[in-house]
Order: sequence, then structure tokens, then C-alpha cells
Amino acid sequence: MQNSEKVALVVGANGVIGGNLIDHLLTLEDWRIIGLSRRGGPSTDQITYIPVDLLDRQETQAKLSHLTDVTHIFYAAYQDRPSWAELVAPNLTMLTNVVEVIEAVAPGLQHINLMQGYKVYGAHLGPFKTPARESDANHMPPEFNIDQQDFLDARQVGQTWSWSALRPSVVIGFGLGNPMNLAIAIAVYATLSKALGVPLRFPGKPGAYDSLIEMTDAGLLARAMVWAATTPSCANQAFNITNGDLFRWSEMWPKIAAYFDLQVAPPLPMTLSTLMADKADLWSQLVTEHALSEASYQNVSSWAFADAVFSWNYDFFADGSKARRHGFHQHIDTEAMFISVFEDLRARNIIPPKG
Repeated sequence: MQNSEKVALVVGANGVIGGNLIDHLLTLEDWRIIGLSRRGGPSTDQITYIPVDLLDRQETQAKLSHLTDVTHIFYAAYQDRPSWAELVAPNLTMLTNVVEVIEAVAPGLQHINLMQGYKVYGAHLGPFKTPARESDANHMPPEFNIDQQDFLDARQVGQTWSWSALRPSVVIGFGLGNPMNLAIAIAVYATLSKALGVPLRFPGKPGAYDSLIEMTDAGLLARAMVWAATTPSCANQAFNITNGDLFRWSEMWPKIAAYFDLQVAPPLPMTLSTLMADKADLWSQLVTEHALSEASYQNVSSWAFADAVFSWNYDFFADGSKARRHGFHQHIDTEAMFISVFEDLRARNIIPPKG
């Protein structure tokens, strides 16, 4: 390995966050990439994929112990569970296994970048203080995001590596088979609405249509991850990362509907997880009619996550000024972001073309 080359270990390589980070790293000349996920992927000269079950310590040891040249860990893996308490053990275990194995074999380890979210602020529990700031007090456990940061903070003492934690809002970007993908959920919901000849109704709870919310573009987040991992002043700190603008669904929803050539109608509270459960056959018809590339309805379904986001009938945003004070000044227009992702889905032949 050349002295200038950095080796990124991307944990959760097939998710929306990890996949978009890899896309960004591939544009940079001084990075070599190792992607970890349960499914693996096709390796190239610049990236090596390793399929691994990070909950299995012996398997993690066996498959990662040769990675002696890793310089940066980007941790974006996640295991879903039915309750907040059940999330703690698997998500803390995976992080612990990766860090302990890599730290023992990679003497050149410089930084560990941890992906968090607004759960740190209790956003998933109900109305929380806005704008949320990195200095806000923790809330009552259980909360795996906090436990993961506490683990890194304690582990870093006396080490030569540092850590950073990034806290995006809802992350918008391309990804298939991911349980937390709002963009594809909206696109598929709109596609099915059009096929059924019904207007695009906002399905969230009363009040959610008019609350303030913000998003985080996956490409923007990827650039922030590399920035935090390579900027000395970011060491051992957390940063909110957002697009930089706020919106209300009452403004954004008609624009999304217009993109899909749909009319809007007054919001109607609906549980998408329930109402979309019987739409697999309709999706199969659309796949055949338009020769779409993704035949699996399950891979384009993220209804539970959409239900969660659309249930936030309270303001949902954080203060992003700390990142700017440390030198990260990038931003993106959220309306343009949505349109760009929908265009990308069409270009990839995931949803039907216009017309």
C-alpha cells in the first residue's frame, strides 16, 4: 500500500448510506474500498466485497483478520428488531465485533466514522426539542445509537485512532431491498396510485402534513462522512448533517404528485404497510408492461418506514451549524433532491417512464 492510499472499510455496504458512500469513494483517487454486508457483491480492482455475518464473532474474526491495512472504518450497518430494547444487543454487538477485530490487526487505523440519527434526540418517541443540537442531553434508554457512541468513546481512550458520529435526518438515495428507503416508497406508492387511477393522497397522521421536516441527501451525507473522517478537528465529536433547508409536506407533496402526473386530494390517514400488502400482483403487471428491471415487490417496498416518517405530526429538524463551523458547507435543495432520485429510479428502470 502506498503511503498516500487510504483503505476504507464500509460496513453496511449494500444499504442506501453505504452504497452511496462507496459510489463517492470510487470517484476519489486515494481510496481503496472494502465493503462488508451479509449479501456481499461483485469485487473490482478498487473495491473488494466480503459477505459476513457480523453478529457471529468467529465468522467476523475469520473473514476480517487479514484486513491489516484498513485506515478508516465507515460504520453504517443496521439490524432491525421489533422493539427499541431489542435493537440494542445486535447493533452494539456488530459494531463491537468489527472494531475489536480490526483494531487488533490494523496498526494504521486512523478513524472510525459512526452513522447515527435523530433517535439520539428521542425523535422516534414523540415531539422533541427543535432544533436538536449535538450538545442536547441524552434521553431515557434503551437507545442503541447512544450505546454505540459510548462504546467508541470509551474504547478510544489511549488509542491513536479517533471517531466521529454523523446524525442525518431521513436519508434519501438509491437502494434496493432496504427497510429504510423513503424515496423508493414514495415512487412506488405514486406508481401504484397512477396505475389504479387514484390521486396521490398524503397518507400520514393528522398534523404531519403541516409540520416542519428536513431530509439528508445520501450523496451529501457520503461527502460529509469522508470530510469528518479526514478532518482532524472533527475527532471524537458528533455532527448533524442535513440538506440545509426545511419544508412541509403540504408544500412538497403537490410537487411530487406533479412529477408523476398525478392529482392530489386531501390527506387521508392510511397505514401503507396494510394497504400495500396486496399490491404485489399489480406490481408484477407493471413490471411486465414496462419491462422493469426489478421484479421483486419486496425489494421495492419500504412501507413500514414510510408509515413511520409520515406519522411524525411534530416538527422534525436539527441545527446543522456545528458542521459548518468545522468547515463542511455543502448543501442541497430538497425538492431538487427528490426529483433527482426519481429520475435516477427511472434511469435504472426501477419505475415506469413518464407518460
